[in-house]
Amino acid sequence: MESYCYILYSEKLGKFYVGACREDLSGRIAHHNTHYYGNHRFTAAATDWELFLSITVATYAHAIRLERLIKSMKSSKYIQNLKKYPELVEKIIQQTST
Repeated sequence: MESYCYILYSEKLGKFYVGACREDLSGRIAHHNTHYYGNHRFTAAATDWELFLSITVATYAHAIRLERLIKSMKSSKYIQNLKKYPELVEKIIQQTST
């Protein structure tokens, strides 16, 4: 079953959010924008989350490894470079495939 590591961006906050999911990605984004996950979550601070980048992988476990790697970088510049340089995405897919 395909899974996704996704990066959302909020213009209002000027921030990125990195997550992983198994289900329909557009539904997941809608849930973030409607505070489906609660008002105390990071994404509850805005309702303008838009998909910045998604990475499709074969398993949810792989999507989680990607999410953790991207979050560990703690860098919006790194996230922007993922979109700018597709070869960087391929590199981290390979790096986290084990």
